[in-house]
Amino acid sequence: MDVISMSENTRLEKLTNYFLINVFFLILFGVIMVFSASYMYATENMGSSYHFLSKQLIYIALGLGVALVFSKLKILYLYKQAYKINAFFGFLVTLTLVPGLSVVIKGSKRWLNLGFMNLQPGEFLKYTLMLAAIRYFENFNAYTPKQRAIYMAGLVYPLGIFVLQPDFGTFFISAMIIGFIAFLSSFPRKYFYSALVLGMIGAFGILISAPYRVKRLLTFLDPWKDPRGSGFQVIQSFLAFANGSFFGQGLGNSNEKLFYLPEAYNDFIFSVVGEELGFVGVIVTILMFISFIFIGLKMAISLKSRVGSIMVATIVFAIGFQAFLNMGVVLGVLPTKGLNLPFISYGGSSMVANLGALGLIFACIKIQPGDAKDVKNKGKQSPIGALKSAFN
Repeated sequence: MDVISMSENTRLEKLTNYFLINVFFLILFGVIMVFSASYMYATENMGSSYHFLSKQLIYIALGLGVALVFSKLKILYLYKQAYKINAFFGFLVTLTLVPGLSVVIKGSKRWLNLGFMNLQPGEFLKYTLMLAAIRYFENFNAYTPKQRAIYMAGLVYPLGIFVLQPDFGTFFISAMIIGFIAFLSSFPRKYFYSALVLGMIGAFGILISAPYRVKRLLTFLDPWKDPRGSGFQVIQSFLAFANGSFFGQGLGNSNEKLFYLPEAYNDFIFSVVGEELGFVGVIVTILMFISFIFIGLKMAISLKSRVGSIMVATIVFAIGFQAFLNMGVVLGVLPTKGLNLPFISYGGSSMVANLGALGLIFACIKIQPGDAKDVKNKGKQSPIGALKSAFN
């Protein structure tokens, strides 16, 4: 890697500070909204209004600890061990299909019971798939046909497990992560576009293969066709935003969270934001995520390491994309999926995994010049170079 000039170092340091401030406010806002959205339900069902708040604070502390550890790791070591790491988490996701080990919630087998918490391995597998995909696509031309097939199986296998769980939301996010990396990497364009078409056909086939997913799609188009069934959540979400109007009902004053809106402190917490803080709160939330994406991508293109640049861009893409998918579902412009709002929704696995991924971002920043020949940024002829041109 070329030596970074003093001005580039200063620029990257400023971006890093802005990024940390942005993440801090996202997490702080999430803590406030989790308590606001859950205290009544927790009082009635858990015996303490602080039940979900205290657990969320523990998850944040655990996630920050993981982020600190990950920020000290050598990215190039993780890069070299990517296939093994991904295989391990693929094994954990497979265990969710084993009776007795898995925790079934609402018909889905996405969790493993660890005693002190339910672990959702898929939240972590998104990022191990990222590591494996970066190594695969960056070295695609050096692999034999047999190696290509074997390593590709390691990327596709977890997607099949997500379908079996079923967890179409994580399946979709993971598939998009793989596609995003393929686009940014050295993967030949002729293969990329062919794989893109085949992937879209496959995803559509999976979407219509299960009756409940077809029902969700039809409900998305007209939720009032089944107002007490599959359309109930979306309709209640609409009512929450309508009640919020421009300035909202006031923090803590949501009516929909009072046992009307399911998952008020989790997947549909954005509806509570809309009702309590109104249009202003919705816009501020959206702007925080736009800022997260913008600053994160600026950081990515500031790195000289190709692997580091792709990794940072992918992590920012994954978190930002999931955020806007969640908002799209809650606003009724996308079909319902089991995806939470990163850093804001209640949830242990998601919080720890996303904060751990942020730790990887800071590890990428520390990659030193000359660490490895295959991690040098190839400049403006690559999609990373195109991103650099767009953001500078």
